[in-house]
Amino acid sequence: MAMKPVRPCRHPGCGQLTRDGYCPAHRPPQQPRSPEAAAWRRWYSRKIWTDDLRPGQLLREPFCRECARLGLRVYASHVDHIRDHKGDWALFTDRENLQSLCRSCHSRKTIRENGKKRRNF
Repeated sequence: MAMKPVRPCRHPGCGQLTRDGYCPAHRPPQQPRSPEAAAWRRWYSRKIWTDDLRPGQLLREPFCRECARLGLRVYASHVDHIRDHKGDWALFTDRENLQSLCRSCHSRKTIRENGKKRRNF
């Protein structure tokens, strides 16, 4: 089995060699998900998402919706929920609540949403 090559730790000034990006001393702490979030995260591996909702959305809307607003034609690679479902099965499976996005637009939207959640605490 092939192993990842060792590289210097990503922490500035640390020269420790590691295969995981950061050495044990500089590894960022993992923030565990809440039990509720962990339960609905599994929905993304269900057959209804992998075989129906996600591919169906990409067929209906193959280009990124956000890029299209700017006049660009960029192929979408991610299917996003317009309104966060927060464990609501009806909202999770609602086809009207789905949009196709490219990777960068989806990342930008996720960061923006997570930032709002953090500021509300």
